[in-house]
Amino acid sequence: MRAFALSTFLAFSLGSAAFAADLSVPTAQGDVALKGVPQKVAVYDLPSLDTLTALGVDAAGVPEKLYVKHLQPLAEKAAPVGTLFEPNLEALAGLGPDLIVVGGRSAAQKAAVEQVAPAIDMTIGEDLLSDAKARITAFGTLFDRQDKAAELTASLDAKVAAATAAGKDKGSALIVMTNGPKLAAYGKASRFGWIHQATGLPEAVETIKDANHGDAISHEFIAQANPDWLIVIDRGAAIGEEGQSAEAVLKNPLVEGTNAWKSGHVVYLDAADAYISAGGYTSTITLLDELTAALTKG
Repeated sequence: MRAFALSTFLAFSLGSAAFAADLSVPTAQGDVALKGVPQKVAVYDLPSLDTLTALGVDAAGVPEKLYVKHLQPLAEKAAPVGTLFEPNLEALAGLGPDLIVVGGRSAAQKAAVEQVAPAIDMTIGEDLLSDAKARITAFGTLFDRQDKAAELTASLDAKVAAATAAGKDKGSALIVMTNGPKLAAYGKASRFGWIHQATGLPEAVETIKDANHGDAISHEFIAQANPDWLIVIDRGAAIGEEGQSAEAVLKNPLVEGTNAWKSGHVVYLDAADAYISAGGYTSTITLLDELTAALTKG
């Protein structure tokens, strides 16, 4: 009986130790060891929130403003814990999470929120498609949803393949972001370069500067570039600012003379998905579907 009791105790102890064992999670700042599966998570990074939601993981705390249409219902059941740029540490402490996820716009606040609980930086880098899959896999492992993660990754791969097939031999593209009346171009090495990668569309201009806020351009620049496709992201619409829409800014005789405009090849991507939560599973799928539909039609 004593031997049985001892063996039972040892088995329970070993099982508990295994349950509480460190999980190594790949992040934007390297591998991080976490104790077991988190039970209450606060998420400041919207691409991460998007992917966690797709995996079936409910966030307990989220930013006050979610911007992205399919994420907005989450605010009804999660506690507000600040903004994308400024965490509310008092609200965060009151929530009592055992893990905090930051990234992108909130990455700079990692040290601040770590005063409350362990935090991981899941920023999506310039290789968006690769990072998107890496985050799906990492979150799937962390929250014991490996099968669902594999399903989402396979779906993402299929969507990329469809976009690539649709873009074959369709000519060049210029990616433009409008910000009120301002215009900026983005090349294949930029934050939006994944669009060239996914569609296979070459750059209409190969000398665009690799800058976080894009390369400031004019209507004349677009006319000289004369792209076959004009892919547009409206920053103002993404963040809910009033002002000129992308359509209004681009309605100009110089732009209207381009191959893209004359062929009806001006693609206005979902602004919030593209500007705020690209790299999150559902947002990335949405954007790929938009690109595939436009290229197939064109």
